[in-house]
Amino acid sequence: MSHHPSFTLAALLAAGGTAGYVRAGSTPSLVGGLGLGLSYAFAGYLLRENKDYGAELALGSSVALTAAAAPRVARTRARAPVPLALAAAGLLATYYYQRKVREFRFGV
Repeated sequence: MSHHPSFTLAALLAAGGTAGYVRAGSTPSLVGGLGLGLSYAFAGYLLRENKDYGAELALGSSVALTAAAAPRVARTRARAPVPLALAAAGLLATYYYQRKVREFRFGV
């Protein structure tokens, strides 16, 4: 079972949120980055330990990441690289984890 995407996303989001806070004083970036980072890290732990709901938690975190990035992409008219990267990562992770949930739940 693959769980590395959740750990990778956890590290990237925590680092990015911290960088956003240090560089621009953005408390929402810090809270969002650390919060979603912790969520992905816990999902990775659940997946690694073969416990229930790891893929579902990662899927929910991916949907939250996409939902958080979408208004920023719209506001910047898709010209800012950070919101675009967050939205792309969220969409890719959503696709990946919805497939994992379907695979685990329904054997599809």
